[in-house]
Amino acid sequence: MERLSGLDAGFLYGETPTLHMHTLKLAVLDPSFFGGANVEVLREELAKRLHLLPPFRRRVVEVPGHISHPVWIEDPEFEIERHIRHLRVPEPGTRAQMDEVVGQLASRPLDRSRPLWELWLLDGLQDGNVAILAKIHHAAADGVAALAMMANALSATPAEPEEPEAEWEPEPFPSRWRLFWSALADRLRDVARLPELVIRTTRRMLRRRRWKKETSSSPPRPLVRTPPTSFNGALTANRCFASCSLSLAAAKAIKRAFGATVTDVILACVAGSLRGYLLANDELPSRPLVASVPVSSGDDTGRLTGNKVSNLFTELPVNRHDPLVRLRACHDVTLVAKEALNVLGVELMEEWVQYAPPRPYAWWVRTYSERRWADRHRPPVNLVVSSVPGPRDKLYIGDAELLEIYSVGPLVEGVGLNVTVWSYGEDLNVGVLSCPEFIPDPHVITGGMVDAMAELIELAAGATAAPVDSP
Repeated sequence: MERLSGLDAGFLYGETPTLHMHTLKLAVLDPSFFGGANVEVLREELAKRLHLLPPFRRRVVEVPGHISHPVWIEDPEFEIERHIRHLRVPEPGTRAQMDEVVGQLASRPLDRSRPLWELWLLDGLQDGNVAILAKIHHAAADGVAALAMMANALSATPAEPEEPEAEWEPEPFPSRWRLFWSALADRLRDVARLPELVIRTTRRMLRRRRWKKETSSSPPRPLVRTPPTSFNGALTANRCFASCSLSLAAAKAIKRAFGATVTDVILACVAGSLRGYLLANDELPSRPLVASVPVSSGDDTGRLTGNKVSNLFTELPVNRHDPLVRLRACHDVTLVAKEALNVLGVELMEEWVQYAPPRPYAWWVRTYSERRWADRHRPPVNLVVSSVPGPRDKLYIGDAELLEIYSVGPLVEGVGLNVTVWSYGEDLNVGVLSCPEFIPDPHVITGGMVDAMAELIELAAGATAAPVDSP
């Protein structure tokens, strides 16, 4: 039995019928190993690796009275057949049709009575490949943990021998008495640590105040300077998904030409795409959009479970016409945003969330969602943009080569657009998630990113301007 951290539990409390807190991982593979699309082979292969995927056999158990956060237990009723299923993409099986199926599956919440994941083997693709869609609840793993699990589930060479599985011991459901007293003891320990956290937070706030006085610029403030858009509002239960690939080599060439970072290039491509989208819909704002960028709050690349994440807030200058001006603006604002986050401390939010009261937290999120209050005020941010560095070398499951891997995180109330980029090999694989009521076809966004990257590549090829400073 293991207590969820406040940050992990927050993803459970924040879930509503329209706000689904699972992440998506979409892998496209050579179909040879699966005999076309044999779900039994996939179950057998994953069963061999379950000891390397800790969250996959653990389920959530609530605490009596909700006096503390829930616990994970090794599910005594675990059956892998409940979690891995097969679905055929409609003919002719284009990429757009596969993405549409992903959106439909993303629209369904995970079953809380089981371990919080499911896999779908998708066949019928036009190019003859197969895809595996994994839905994993954010309470179980963030991007870093999911990447580590993927490395465990896959091999660096075809048909690499499996490590023997350690004996797995399911747990009986803990008694209400045990759940209550362990929760009370953990909560008392949290209270004992609170004075030190208050002192440390006060010092960090004073340090940030001094930093703000000394710096000539500051990162954008959520809610205060966020322009409204058509993809900001109360969520529906429906999701739509789009995918595309950009060249990592091209992004690095742009980075070198203009002294930026790969993340700056990604942000500039998102800004260029959204500028075109907003112009086409006659809603281009006069100021930049505000984006939330998740960042890891710890150096824990081998971690297989949980969340260690904070957020920095940056701007996407959709109001600027020149692609190079957009890139430099993304660079400058993001640099300041990183400094601001480091001054305050990337782990501070995670520590304070530990004290979130479960019942009031869940009640507030549910009420806010049911009453659609996100439609009545300025959005906290306009969108979420994530960039995760993935494996550089090719990976395999059995003899099947992993050709592409896409990921995308959940939407949150008021913020109906998430753009997540995972690198793999020489590609930057882009996943876009929205509600179809906001963006009927999110391929407009991925297509716009392809066009924005092409503009920057052309500028980089003939670049003569002095580079901006870069850390």
